[in-house]
Amino acid sequence: MKQTLAITRKEVASYFSSPMALIFVGAFLAATLFSFFWLDTFFARGIADVRPLFRSMPVLLIFLVAALTMRQWSEEEQSGALEILLTLPVSGWQLVLGKFLAVMVLVAVSLALTLFLPITVSILGNLDWGPVFGGYLAALLLAAAYAAIGLFLSSRTNNPLVALILTALVGGVFYVVGSSALVDFFGTRVATILRALGAGSRFESIERGVIDLRDLTYYGSLTAFFLLLNVVSLDSKRWSLGDNTRRYRGTMLITAGLVGVNLLLLNVWLYPLNGLRVDVTENREYSLSQPTKDILASLNEPLLIRAYISEKTHPLLAPLAPTVADMLREYEIASHGKVKVEVVDPAKNPELEAEANQTYGIRPTPFRQAGRYETSVINSYFDILVRYGDQSTVLNFQDLIEVVPRHDGAPDVHFRNLEYDLTKAVKKVVYGFQSIDAVLAALDQPAQLTLFVTPDSLPPELKDAPQTIRQVANEIASQSDGKFIFQEIDPTAANSPISPQQLYDSYRIQPYAVSLFSSDTYYLHMVLQVGNTAQVVYPGGELSEADVKSAIESGLKRSSSGFLKVVGVWSPPQTPTPDMFGNMQQPINTYRIVRQALQDEYEVRDVDLSSGRVSADVDVLLVISPKGMTDVERYAIDQYLMRGGAVIVAAGNYNLRLDPFSGTLALDTIDDGVQDLLKHYGVTVEQSLVMDPQNEPFPLPITRIVNGLPVQEIRALDYPFFVDVRSDAMADNNPIVSNVPAITVAFASPLRVDEDANAERQVTELLHSSDGSWLRTDTDINPNLEQYPRFGFPVEGETGPQTLAVAIQGSFESYFKDKEITPAEGQNVDANLQVGQLDRSPDTARLIVVGSGEFLDDIVFNISSNLQHDRYRNNLLFIQNAVDWSVEDLDLLGIRARGAQTRVLQPLQESDQSFWEILNYIVALVALGAIGLIWNIRRRAETPLPIPVPVSESQEVDHV
Repeated sequence: MKQTLAITRKEVASYFSSPMALIFVGAFLAATLFSFFWLDTFFARGIADVRPLFRSMPVLLIFLVAALTMRQWSEEEQSGALEILLTLPVSGWQLVLGKFLAVMVLVAVSLALTLFLPITVSILGNLDWGPVFGGYLAALLLAAAYAAIGLFLSSRTNNPLVALILTALVGGVFYVVGSSALVDFFGTRVATILRALGAGSRFESIERGVIDLRDLTYYGSLTAFFLLLNVVSLDSKRWSLGDNTRRYRGTMLITAGLVGVNLLLLNVWLYPLNGLRVDVTENREYSLSQPTKDILASLNEPLLIRAYISEKTHPLLAPLAPTVADMLREYEIASHGKVKVEVVDPAKNPELEAEANQTYGIRPTPFRQAGRYETSVINSYFDILVRYGDQSTVLNFQDLIEVVPRHDGAPDVHFRNLEYDLTKAVKKVVYGFQSIDAVLAALDQPAQLTLFVTPDSLPPELKDAPQTIRQVANEIASQSDGKFIFQEIDPTAANSPISPQQLYDSYRIQPYAVSLFSSDTYYLHMVLQVGNTAQVVYPGGELSEADVKSAIESGLKRSSSGFLKVVGVWSPPQTPTPDMFGNMQQPINTYRIVRQALQDEYEVRDVDLSSGRVSADVDVLLVISPKGMTDVERYAIDQYLMRGGAVIVAAGNYNLRLDPFSGTLALDTIDDGVQDLLKHYGVTVEQSLVMDPQNEPFPLPITRIVNGLPVQEIRALDYPFFVDVRSDAMADNNPIVSNVPAITVAFASPLRVDEDANAERQVTELLHSSDGSWLRTDTDINPNLEQYPRFGFPVEGETGPQTLAVAIQGSFESYFKDKEITPAEGQNVDANLQVGQLDRSPDTARLIVVGSGEFLDDIVFNISSNLQHDRYRNNLLFIQNAVDWSVEDLDLLGIRARGAQTRVLQPLQESDQSFWEILNYIVALVALGAIGLIWNIRRRAETPLPIPVPVSESQEVDHV
């Protein structure tokens, strides 16, 4: 090792003895910085990652390493120094390793000089350092393979220029073999083999932050094999062509061949083993999460996951096929045999294709493929079937894939969040298949239902209710095998184990009034205890057997992680309105997209609040843009919250409409929604609009005069009504917003939280506007760019952040306490509606208020998608997270947070962008100059480095 390091020091010194090393490293740095800031337009991307740094790294390393290795052996042979080296008592391995390490030292220095780029990104955004580590490790491994190739080729010629060209060609071949430029011409099977052989495709695997043993073995094998060839090549220069050395020559060549074959077999053997890897990303984005493993561990029946993927598919989808296979294999391993995984090509299995078409509705998707001279259509499959018992669901490529245009116009096709989509599908079919019996059987402790009833004081219409409850509860208990226990307690009895005060303290249970103005009270409450969790069960309807059974089963489902939750959605009725000609037209406000997004994870049900009641099996109530509401509908919301339910209200004070005369968008003021209800709960929705200089652009038609003629064009203009809320304006470490990069809150009203009313509740400000925002009371939303060229609207009053969304958890007092419902004109109200009214909720009640109903409106989503493509999905992600938090379903919330997080770069002015760009160039230049200066000073201060070559135990040659 001593001789090897001496050779390394000598070679490094020779690099810096001339400007050559600084020229090579400087050119590499210049190309890297130019690619990062200009070709990949780092600041225009707006994402806090260093993918642009490593995207061009494999190609740049080819030329850097080729330039560093071209002189290593060819110049030694050209000058005659190689003969002297070969006569010294130093092994070929020591010579080869010494020069190899010298090249790697120069490569490491070059890569180290780029470290200020990720440091810059970490200053400007929330950088995940896992992929940074993976990217530099991948660069070193790739450079090691290129260096071994370059040294071998340099040993086969005495012309450095020829060595440079050969190294660039061979390195380029290894890179191109696995790149999309080549594999797109082949089917899935051949493409998979080519990616396994390609150095560039392996680089991408490590660069994303996954250290895979298969990739390490590949690079190690490639490096070791070419270093061995280098040793054999040097040794061959001492061979004679006579018979005396024939056996030795044959042995060396056979040994090299056997080593190469064994290394190849090792890689082939390891390739199917996809579990030998380490995920170094911050959120372990490429590993199965614990919630996924828990769901798979809870399977009682075999689960089938079958991927229908055509071998001949679109070139942009083909690279994703191996990822699907690897991920499904992870599910199979984590399930310990409970999950059966299949990856099939329907074109090769007509029976499975017929089953997919007829049973599951899976059909090939036509993809257009554009070539240089022609355009063709490929009909292929890219679907995943998840089946459990008699339940099944299908994920097609639109459910799995996200397409984002790059700066050069080419599409960037990648998975949205493969684990989240798969686990969501698994959870849907598994929880849709299970029954109450299965839930009870899976409980560690029996579920206990307690009926608190005062039979002597019940009103006449409820005299039979206790017997109905007993009958239903005893029936469930008789079939539960001891997992369901029923008991009945009169809290007013002398020997009662629990007093009325204890009932209130523990469950917020208060006795009902026999009638609205009566002083007589009674108890008729059910409490379901499952483990340490207790909930009050409120049967809806007329307390029939079906109503009681449904309420108990719904309570058991809510206590279990084994059922789909029910989301009740209320939105304004679609009432046609007259246009300028008097013809009736449908309103522009629709909310189909948010319903579809929630249907992927929950059972979504439209609720009718006109009865004054919300069904007992609704787990969370979502109220969108409430307007035209009656007291009866408000009462339904109030009593649902009093039952300990979770309510999400998207309620601004303004509603978007289409002006029938001008044909432009306009705002209507809402004064018949839930403003008074929310104010009673401690949240006031102010009668104004939030305007923010940090906003999402709005496409507006602009008319300009060209040669005296009006020309109309669409421009993306700043629109302060579309408040752009970034991560720095969201709650810290809150699961509702933890994985949301940005949200656009359109036509929002500010919220004011009453601190006194919420003193005993947990209040979290989820969203707020930027420091430069202001308030506007004028409902004219059409900009005047001539008078106000910057925003189209005047900046009025004081500026400062405004609260846009809050989450509150705790006990609420009923809005209708000591208050009689006022029915609307002509509305029939059940006379017994307020009998049994709840005046206070338990501490488990949850309320989320967003100061905008339009941020979930389909028309706003359509406007946003015209310019920002999938930006509107962030709003859907926020509402999905809010539902998950409301029903305490944190499994999918955690998985979504791990995989869907987009790290946003803080917005910068052009001058600031130029500053950071120039600073990176200056730092790289200064560091490079400092290295050259320090090495030059050291070289002048030291004598030439000797190569210690032991001649005998007592003698040593000083230097050559």
